[in-house]
Amino acid sequence: MDALKLIAQDSIKENTPKFNIGDTVKVSVNIREGQRERIQMFEGTVIAKSGSGVSETFTVRRLSYGVGVERVFPLHSPNVVNVQVVRSGKVRRAKLYYLRDRVGKAAKVKEALK
Repeated sequence: MDALKLIAQDSIKENTPKFNIGDTVKVSVNIREGQRERIQMFEGTVIAKSGSGVSETFTVRRLSYGVGVERVFPLHSPNVVNVQVVRSGKVRRAKLYYLRDRVGKAAKVKEALK
């Protein structure tokens, strides 16, 4: 088990951004299309965080043309270039799966005043 931890330590990023559930984030993802690479932005609300260490992931949800789109990103993946917090959300839950059933203003998360 210690050998696995030693191997995983090399893959962990040191400067991971600090964000919480309910925050609106802008994730920069590296996309490979054949020989070319480009960076694609995915902006939405963080509805879940799970795992720890090298296998830590977070789920981001947004509405695209009236359809809910969710993507799960590994936090320490080399394809996740940058995570930028756009606004902080005020929530009292660890998982915001209830937002899937809501439409319009009911699906909004209040902004946390700091």
